[in-house]
Amino acid sequence: MGDTQGETQRPSAATWVPAAGEATVTLLLRHGQTPLSVEKRFAGRTDIGLTSHGAAQAAAAAARLAGSGAAVILTSPLRRARDTASAVALATGVPVVVAEEFGEADFGAWDGLTFAEARDRWPEEMAAWLADPAVAPPGGESISAVSGRVLEGLGEALASYRGQTVVIVSHVTPIKVLLAHALLAPLASLYRMHLDVACLSRADWYPDGPAVVRSLNDTGHLRAAEGAENALAAGKHL
Repeated sequence: MGDTQGETQRPSAATWVPAAGEATVTLLLRHGQTPLSVEKRFAGRTDIGLTSHGAAQAAAAAARLAGSGAAVILTSPLRRARDTASAVALATGVPVVVAEEFGEADFGAWDGLTFAEARDRWPEEMAAWLADPAVAPPGGESISAVSGRVLEGLGEALASYRGQTVVIVSHVTPIKVLLAHALLAPLASLYRMHLDVACLSRADWYPDGPAVVRSLNDTGHLRAAEGAENALAAGKHL
């Protein structure tokens, strides 16, 4: 090999460099509480709505986003996300666009089950799913497949709303995919993230390539909603 002294080494993809240009800001909002999220059940393509508490959470998130300067709200087609997006639209006055790419993963036969129930019935399939993002639940969709369509949706959003702020109302799996992509993390990292219902995360995407995750699982806006609900409940018992 020749002498490389004096040559400039090409940085790896993980090397930090200052980003250039104006970022496209994505505000990633998970939908509010549903009957299945209360019981910690798989909720993929089952098209359920919000609980009353989930609607209050959506309103609290909407109030938080009212001054965000968002240009558009992109939402999953599923009702729990669309209802949450409608609350944000009411607070911000910006349009809602349904984006199929940001729908939740299809969990197939596991939909509606708890993790323990699915593992008890399909122990080998569950172990394989946890070990390999390319493995799908029985009759469902793999994490790799979800990632492909979510990143396609991201590409379209970045092209259409370059340099603007975009609210994306979605679900656990798609939001985790976006955060992992921004962090240059493998898909296995999705199993190491936790996202509460109605939480906000933020990732900024720069035109020269880098991305910056500025927040993850922010639930500060929910405290006011919970306080108001508790006060209302207390008033009913007076």
